[in-house]
Amino acid sequence: MKPIQMVDLKSQYEKIKTEVDAGIQEVIDSTNFIKGGKVVDFQHNLEKYLNVKHVIPVGNGTDALQIALMALGFQPGDEIITPTFTFIATAEVVALLGLTPVVVDVEPDTFNISIDSVRKAITPRTKAIVPVHLFGQNADMEALIEIAREFDLKIIEDACQSIGSIYTFSDGRQMQSGCMGDIGCTSFFPSKNLGCYGDGGAIFTNDDFIAGKIRAIANHGMVVRYHHDLVGVNSRLDSMQAAILDVKLKYLDHYIVARQQAADYYDKAFSGCEKITIPFRNEKTTHVFHQYTLKLNGVDRTALQKHLSELGIPAMVYYPVPLHMQKAYKNSRYKEGDFPVAEMLCSTVLSLPMHTELDGEQLEYITKSILNFIS
Repeated sequence: MKPIQMVDLKSQYEKIKTEVDAGIQEVIDSTNFIKGGKVVDFQHNLEKYLNVKHVIPVGNGTDALQIALMALGFQPGDEIITPTFTFIATAEVVALLGLTPVVVDVEPDTFNISIDSVRKAITPRTKAIVPVHLFGQNADMEALIEIAREFDLKIIEDACQSIGSIYTFSDGRQMQSGCMGDIGCTSFFPSKNLGCYGDGGAIFTNDDFIAGKIRAIANHGMVVRYHHDLVGVNSRLDSMQAAILDVKLKYLDHYIVARQQAADYYDKAFSGCEKITIPFRNEKTTHVFHQYTLKLNGVDRTALQKHLSELGIPAMVYYPVPLHMQKAYKNSRYKEGDFPVAEMLCSTVLSLPMHTELDGEQLEYITKSILNFIS
């Protein structure tokens, strides 16, 4: 049996090695390392895949979130609502810009932002909602869009874990993750479903004016060379990463199916175990399984994680501490116990190996090892 990894990038690369290596060599031969043709090709191909008007490639997913907030012109003290159960970057960029992160609880089944909690958190200073499509499944975007229209709020989707996931509205319309709000952001970190071999990210929008601002902000605030109309940053996707991503984009749907098949195996193996709650799949959205995350019921998670490690099976906790209990974001507004669902999840979730290269032998070994420990 092959060694088990949380993400097996090497085996995936070996299947596309010829195409990837040719793309990288083409960039080297051209010497167009920055803003070259490969970046433009990937941008256009991703726009077509997502059916979105504008894709603006940037340096990473965190940059994408920061630039999106900058483009919407928020002022210090403006409040931005985001879930407390997520990776730190979502709130980090809000705080860095002098805005006020307002965290809310999540749903106990999908782990995504709670619609009721969002409504309760809105104040006259609220300017935007940043839903995180956690672990590969879209938040309830139809409900969030209704709230945004009611209170004149912007929506910035954090789709860093959900590219390729499709949301179905009640009228039958289907839209890609990251393309439903005012702006969408994603990450091409190597472990993502669409990942490069370094850092990368992108911003999506259907708004021409916003797209122009985003492009300028990402390029030092320039529209005309050496004329800086906006305060900007330096954030771009380099040509080599674009070449890699353009190859992998062709296989993204195949990669999603492979992850879903692995998730199906896990679901079947664990479905009869009362001490394990398998991931909930919302019928409104496809789940692309960036992570396969269990909820443990009456199981010593630390002991299980140690047991699996000794057997050569990695397992990770995403995330052990909610945002409102992180030292950097503690304030008098929140205290332990304010967000019971997120706090419960932080103490019970466990993510298993999930990638495109998992085979039946590995999946059987992982599931049997867990069930033997629990029984």
